[in-house]
Amino acid sequence: METGRASKTALATAYARAYHQLSGEPRVFTDPLAARILGLTADRIADVDAAVLDRPGGNDPRRRLRRYFLGARARFAEEVVARAVAEGTEQVVILGAGLDTFGYRNPHPGLRVFEVDHPDTQGWKREMLAQAAIEIPESLTFVPVDFETDTLAESLAAAGVDREKSAVFVWLGVVMYLTRPAIEETLRFIVDQGRPVHLVLDYLSAGTTDEERAYVRARSERIAAMNEPWLSFFEAEEIDSLLRSFGFDTVEARSLPDLFAEYLGEPLADLSAGNGRAPLLHASRSAD
Repeated sequence: METGRASKTALATAYARAYHQLSGEPRVFTDPLAARILGLTADRIADVDAAVLDRPGGNDPRRRLRRYFLGARARFAEEVVARAVAEGTEQVVILGAGLDTFGYRNPHPGLRVFEVDHPDTQGWKREMLAQAAIEIPESLTFVPVDFETDTLAESLAAAGVDREKSAVFVWLGVVMYLTRPAIEETLRFIVDQGRPVHLVLDYLSAGTTDEERAYVRARSERIAAMNEPWLSFFEAEEIDSLLRSFGFDTVEARSLPDLFAEYLGEPLADLSAGNGRAPLLHASRSAD
């Protein structure tokens, strides 16, 4: 992202989540704050600025697939958090939080939520929250991190994250924007958290067919034109191996078709499954 400006892709993701709530399409995830934080209502969603990447609206199968994926990944992450809380975890760290709203509707008493993001994006989010009259709860802590001058370890320590205790790290919509060394450095930090440690992340495949590769290439060019280029791609076996090499002893991969069928009660036959090859992972390291 450009210094001094909020992330355009974070805004696009927020619009897609909001549209999923307002469109009347079958829901995979319910978020009562998704539209509110943007100040949107059903009659205004169609007026979203066309400059926003993947403007919500219409029934384009790929855009519908993206909306469903964003909803499914949010629900999956919150289910992982809920299971961890039931087992005693009291901390969740959201890396690259954007306009995510979990921390403002956190249903778990005693759970602390730490939102990590660029200072400019967090300043923008605070403005959006204020305009929407969404209260910032005491259980939520903003952790501004400018990776040109700050480190994740120092910033989380200053924010009060207890490295000796269990935590869930939610790392969605971020890995593709990082270099391989930056990804590995973050994984090394996460896996050293107190046991058990959980990580939910998504990633991008460059595609395995000519059609998929062409689509990813075209989309990548649009993203790069917004000065937020994709830098890393993985295939399922590669990222599984990477996570295990850092010490995660369990890696659960979930495909979009399976999640859609689970969350909706039936498959979404009209959506292409071409990008559904396990882009969503839950990795964990249990007590030693």
